[in-house]
Amino acid sequence: MDKAKIPVAQRAALALLLDDHREVKKLFGEFEKSKDDAAKFSISEKTCQMLSVHAQIEEEIFYPALRGVSDKIDDMLNEAAVEHQVAKDLIAKLEAVDEGDAMLEAEYKVLTEYVGHHVEEEETELFVQVIKAGIDLKDVAEQLKERKSELLMAEA
Repeated sequence: MDKAKIPVAQRAALALLLDDHREVKKLFGEFEKSKDDAAKFSISEKTCQMLSVHAQIEEEIFYPALRGVSDKIDDMLNEAAVEHQVAKDLIAKLEAVDEGDAMLEAEYKVLTEYVGHHVEEEETELFVQVIKAGIDLKDVAEQLKERKSELLMAEA
């Protein structure tokens, strides 16, 4: 999704979420290229942190701002809530794996595939519906940014 083509009323909020998606995809690629167990473990930890923060800001701020706009969006939000729970379960499993554990690769690969599917649906379906509905997300963008900062500082 080209951020420049997103209407101003939605641009900041959707751009923040899109940037998170891109950053996680980049981590997925780094993990796949890495041959070093310590580096893979570090990338895995960073990925889990980013995904946890991203899911939390969506669940606390973004999704509630979209609720009730249309039945179609509500259906997508219901599906996203289920997908987030599965992702959280996968993250918990990954966080329980120790550095050098043979299961790190398998757990990370499943998370990569699962999150990739969720991101694809969110960007090509949910975000498109949000734009079509013309929802003003300027205040939501600021809330997302502030909450993301709070959560990242709390984990630092």
